[in-house]
Amino acid sequence: MSTTILSQTSKISETVLINGKTLYYEVYGEGKPLFLLHGYTQSSKSWKSYIKDYEKEYEVYLIDLTGHGKSEPFKEDLSIKAVSEDLNSLIKHLQLEKIKAIGFSFGGDVLYQLALINPSIIESMITIGAVGTWTINDFPEYLKAFTFENRNNFPWLKTSHDGDEHIKAMMYQFKNYTIKLSDKELQSIQPEVLIMIGDDDEGMDLEEVIRVKKNLPKSDLWILPNVSHGAHEGENKNNFILKSKAFLSKK
Repeated sequence: MSTTILSQTSKISETVLINGKTLYYEVYGEGKPLFLLHGYTQSSKSWKSYIKDYEKEYEVYLIDLTGHGKSEPFKEDLSIKAVSEDLNSLIKHLQLEKIKAIGFSFGGDVLYQLALINPSIIESMITIGAVGTWTINDFPEYLKAFTFENRNNFPWLKTSHDGDEHIKAMMYQFKNYTIKLSDKELQSIQPEVLIMIGDDDEGMDLEEVIRVKKNLPKSDLWILPNVSHGAHEGENKNNFILKSKAFLSKK
């Protein structure tokens, strides 16, 4: 089955020049645009097995976010806001007026920034293991483990990116991963948001999750017991698909 999924043919796959750098994306299916955004050091390949679940109802966009996958390596210091600005420019390039979106981890943080940059572009969004505020400074052990020298400990790196230049740049830029949403910024976010968190996600502070839920005008919180960072994966996948489709179909 996995071979069939991975060999599925996109109706569009191209690299485009956006804000002076190349970004890669693929499109599948028919319907309203649905963007699926990957985590840091992943690529759009991490969403490939989900295409069949959404493509009959949505036009599914898989994006290699700035510095990842088939998009060109980082040229500048990592900025979540800058990555979101690149995504916003890509959406404008694609001439899309509204999107729905799901973002995992880094992809979720990017979505919160996109909602601030372009308040009307997102109809509804799901964030997994992300609440828009996170800093590597709170997790020095991550920085110590997540290095280019240790790349073989993270098997997805080799299959997700075009060579060591990409991997080296991402690992180096991890030290700049920091983003903060104020209460006022959260209160200004317009789309309806489903916040999905595993209660064993060591990277998520539950007090911060509560602050975000309290300040987001239209939000639902889904905390999964005994689940870590990739709360949409593995044995949770089927339940995630059902709940995500029900949430995204509202309006």
